[in-house]
Amino acid sequence: MPRVPASRIVVVGGGIGGLAAALATARAGHQVTLVERAARFGEIGAGLQLAPNASLALDELGVLDAVRKHAVAPPRLVMMDALTGDQVTSLDLRSDAYIQRFRHPYLVTHRTDLHAALLAACEDHPAITLRTGHTVTRAEQDAAQVRLHFAEGHEVLVADAVIAADGLHSRLRQALVGDGDPVCSRYVAFRGALPTDRMSGRMSQHAASEAVMVWAGPRMHLVQYPVRRGELYNQVAVFESDHYTPDSDDWGTEVELEERFAGTCQAVRDALPLVSRERRWPLFDRLPLSNWVHGRIVLLGDAAHPMLQYLAQGACQALEDAVALGRALSQHTDPDAAFASYAEARVERAARIQTNARRFGEICHLEGMGATLRNQLLSARSPEDFDDIAWVWTPATADVPAL
Repeated sequence: MPRVPASRIVVVGGGIGGLAAALATARAGHQVTLVERAARFGEIGAGLQLAPNASLALDELGVLDAVRKHAVAPPRLVMMDALTGDQVTSLDLRSDAYIQRFRHPYLVTHRTDLHAALLAACEDHPAITLRTGHTVTRAEQDAAQVRLHFAEGHEVLVADAVIAADGLHSRLRQALVGDGDPVCSRYVAFRGALPTDRMSGRMSQHAASEAVMVWAGPRMHLVQYPVRRGELYNQVAVFESDHYTPDSDDWGTEVELEERFAGTCQAVRDALPLVSRERRWPLFDRLPLSNWVHGRIVLLGDAAHPMLQYLAQGACQALEDAVALGRALSQHTDPDAAFASYAEARVERAARIQTNARRFGEICHLEGMGATLRNQLLSARSPEDFDDIAWVWTPATADVPAL
C-alpha cells in the first residue's frame, strides 16, 4: 500500500483506544503525539473479553502475540440460569465451526495486560511521542491545523489533525457535539480479579474449566472467567438499582448487591463474597452519534460510541476503530478525507452494536415467563451455531490485508 505524506497528528487519551489509534496512525506513516491527562499511563478495571474481531485488530496492529502471552483462550462461552443453576446454552470456541468461521481466537485478559502491550508497542515506535500530565481544555481549529491548550500551562500543541480518544466523559466530544452527560442505565457493577488459588468447591471447577461463565438472572447477572494465564479469576456482578438518583452516588450499594442476588443458586451465592467491593461502577452509554468528524478532529472509541458491556464489545470496537482509521490515513493525503473515510466505514456498525448491546442486556435480565421462554429458545441451539453472533464478531474489513 503506497504511503501518503506524513501528517502531524495528536491523539488525546492514553487508554486502550488511544494507544491503539496512535499505533495504527504511526504504522500508516504519520508522526504522532499522544497526550494523556494522568501523571502516568495506566488502566483501571479487571477482566476484558476480546472476541475474534478484536484479536484480528490486534493482529493487524502487530501486538496479538504480546497479548496472548498473558491471555487465556477459553474453550467455551456458557450461559447459566442464575436462579436454578441450570445451563441455558453454550458456544464451543475450539470447534472446527468456530475456527473455520472466525480464524482468530477468542481471548480473555486483564485490562492492564492489554494496555501494557499496546503501551510497549507505542513506546517502541519511533514516530510516536508520549506525553503524560496533559489535560486538554480547549481545541481551536481552522482549515489547516488544530491548536490544543492544556490545563497544566504547557505550550500550545499544533497539529494537522486530532484524534479524540478521551473516553466516556470526553471533553472534546462535549465541546464539539454538546450532547450532555452519558446516559446512566441504572445498573451498577462490582468487579475485580482474585488469585485463582483462592477458589474452592464448585468455583474452583469453573476456574479450572477456563470457560467464560455468564449467570443470567432477573435484573442482574454474574460473569466469571480466568485471566493472566489462569493465575487470576475475574468476577463481575451487575444489577439494576431501585434507588438510582441522577445527582447522587448513594445508590447501587453493597446492601443492594446482596439483596438482588439473595435468591440465586448456590454456585452464585458462593461466588458473591469473593466479588471485589473496592469500587462500584455505574454503567453508562449514549445513543448512537451519526457524525464523528468535526473539521480536523475525529472521535474514536468511547468518545464516539460508548456502549453497555452486554456484548463485550467496548474495547473490541475501539480496536476496530483504530485499525480502520489507520487504513484510511494510509490511503488519503488529506486528514479530512481520511477522517471521512474512517467514519463512513465505522459509524453504522458501531451504532448497531451500541443498540444491540442494550437489547442483549434486556434479554439477559428477563424475569418470570420471559426468562423461561428465553431459556427454552436458547437451549435448542447447538454449541457450534454462531449465526446469531457472527455479525458482531466479523468486522466488514475482516478480509482486508493487515497494515
